[in-house]
Amino acid sequence: MSIILQDLLDHVTSHAQSTGYFDRVNQHEPKNAPGNGISCSVWVDHIQPVKSGLASTTVRVAFNVRLYSNMLQEPQDDIDSKLTDALSALIEAYSGDFQFDDTVQCIDLLGKEGISLSARAGYVEQDKKMFRIYNITLPVLVNDAWDQKP
Repeated sequence: MSIILQDLLDHVTSHAQSTGYFDRVNQHEPKNAPGNGISCSVWVDHIQPVKSGLASTTVRVAFNVRLYSNMLQEPQDDIDSKLTDALSALIEAYSGDFQFDDTVQCIDLLGKEGISLSARAGYVEQDKKMFRIYNITLPVLVNDAWDQKP
């Protein structure tokens, strides 16, 4: 048994792509500033064992999902509302596919094993450009990730 990280990343990014809100969706933290429109980037933040049985270990995989929008876009009054609409659609998609088609125990929406699904607004400067962002913590619980040997 093991965590198949690529499968989890594929599920996370396919939800973002299916919303229709994003001009680009990456499976990494970008090294260059994203273009215009709204971008989404996904990468693993941390992996930790959680309460498990005696034969195998359940794992909490927390993803960073970052939504970006250029701060200098016009009209400026639309930046937050469009970014929040994209955020809402994404959280709805994750809530609606709670088990990633039965490949995981669940998305830890309410924080059963740590920090719950959450989002925090902020700003990031990249390549001397300022972006309005949402950083989403997306915790995913994976059953039977590793065998335990006595």
